[in-house]
Amino acid sequence: MSSVRVLVGTRKGAFILSSDGKRQNWQVDGPHFGGWEIFHLKGSVVDPNRIYASQASDWFGQVMHRSDDGGKTWQTVGNQFQYRGEVGSHQWFDGSIKPWAFRRVWHLEPSLADADTVFAGVEDAALFRSTDGGLTWEELNGLRQHGTAADWHPGAGGLCLHTILLDPHNPQRIFIAISAAGAFRSDDGGESWKPINRGLKSDYIPDPDAEFGHCVHRIALHPARPQVLFMQKHWDVMRSDDAGDHWYEISGNLPSDFGFVVAVHAHEPDTVYVIPIHRFGTLPPRRQTAGLPQPHGRQRVGGAHQRPAPAELLRQCVKRRHGGG
Repeated sequence: MSSVRVLVGTRKGAFILSSDGKRQNWQVDGPHFGGWEIFHLKGSVVDPNRIYASQASDWFGQVMHRSDDGGKTWQTVGNQFQYRGEVGSHQWFDGSIKPWAFRRVWHLEPSLADADTVFAGVEDAALFRSTDGGLTWEELNGLRQHGTAADWHPGAGGLCLHTILLDPHNPQRIFIAISAAGAFRSDDGGESWKPINRGLKSDYIPDPDAEFGHCVHRIALHPARPQVLFMQKHWDVMRSDDAGDHWYEISGNLPSDFGFVVAVHAHEPDTVYVIPIHRFGTLPPRRQTAGLPQPHGRQRVGGAHQRPAPAELLRQCVKRRHGGG
């Protein structure tokens, strides 16, 4: 029987949940790093025992961890994230100019081919890579030196690179998303980048159809069909059928098109999960089939009747398992 592992990062530490394929009984292991804020955990699809974790706090700063035995033990690895080349500057909330400054790691994405290679998305927005299991980190500075970068500005959570997607069919293709700069794609392993925001519309920016500046909250793909992308934007749920070159809205009958989460079912490429948010809290998770507006949205929840939760659920709270957890 298959097994399931869920890696959970919280403000009070990390937890590892495991179950068999029936998912009726769960074993909860943790907290790991009890009392510390864990921004992200991600396991390697090459070696599921290899797990990377980002611990960050305003008081103690960034601390990176790695486990080689599925979370039984951990070791602290490299914490030096230095921008490469000219640091430069970006816009602040009020339009003033701020120099790029590293604050924390938001997202970790292990390589699909090598357990020792892992990408890190950070705040202020940049992409780093380690090829020695997290011991050392080097910036892929082609993204931060993109021609639009000086005009990027932070979202409410900061100028954060919060999403990294690797194309399993094309090892040179990488997708990233930045709040609030938008989505970008590299077709040469991270050396150069192009904005992929055509079709997005954001009424809260001066040019609602701008090439960049959209507050993208999350993007997702299915490994069997990586050219099809799904996006949860600040407002609107979107879909692209051409690797982000063009987007169209699929919010359909969702009770709210605002949210942070989007995820694709592990075995059904046309089934997409979002968690709509309205001003009173979080609505039950919704399931869209075929990525198109449905006449009746079906709840993908444990019970037939759910009340809105009192708190918002953010980007990393829904993960579908294809391999590393």
